[in-house]
Amino acid sequence: MTFVPTADKLIPELTPAQEIVLLARTLWREGYNDHLAGHITYNLGDGTLLCNPWLLTWNEIRPRDIIRIDLEGKVVEGDWPAPLGIPLHLELHRLRPDVQVAMHNHPQYGTVWADMGEIPPAYDQSSSLGGGGDLVLVDEYQGAVDNSSAAARTVAAMGDGELALLAGHGVFVLGITIRAVHQRAVALETRCRNAWMVRAAGGRTTSPLPESWLARTRTSDGNGFRGFWEASVRAELAADPTLLDD
Repeated sequence: MTFVPTADKLIPELTPAQEIVLLARTLWREGYNDHLAGHITYNLGDGTLLCNPWLLTWNEIRPRDIIRIDLEGKVVEGDWPAPLGIPLHLELHRLRPDVQVAMHNHPQYGTVWADMGEIPPAYDQSSSLGGGGDLVLVDEYQGAVDNSSAAARTVAAMGDGELALLAGHGVFVLGITIRAVHQRAVALETRCRNAWMVRAAGGRTTSPLPESWLARTRTSDGNGFRGFWEASVRAELAADPTLLDD
């Protein structure tokens, strides 16, 4: 039966596996679409993580494909192998157990700014709206994050950052919920894309937004913009009404 939203219930009840699938699908449309690359983990709080599998792209996974792994990266439930770059997430969840959801990918504009080793200004409200979190630059690329040592150094270099541009690599976005990671990831790529356009046009080099606005948005946990994540979920369910079926 087709879900009909109301003001009190914008999306159907979702399991964590369904949330991961919807996050992957919505972000794919936002430019987080580097072929097989990219990982999403969801900390279950019992020493295991849910994550998307290796060998399937983000625009084709379904809830039945989501696997459960332990903190050594061993698959304990599911029919697919773990992603090759999963050590980045394993080290993250070991060091920062308070992080429930982590997402890594190589979106075009975020990756370009990471390659330049520069954090772009937030030129407009859509580049910061609702997502919040501290954006940091990790400029110590020492190898792919399928290596535990390199992954551990990357996580340590992030400090308490909640979003990171990984020089020579891509982006890493953390949050306490799936919807927070979605909001932060969308705002981050919007920020990077718009800043690139302003730079290419020879525009101003500093943000026109007041520092009070920027400070307030940095402190957001990503959950305050009710309706944004939900609208994206409904769009995916409209595009594929069978998406949540087992």
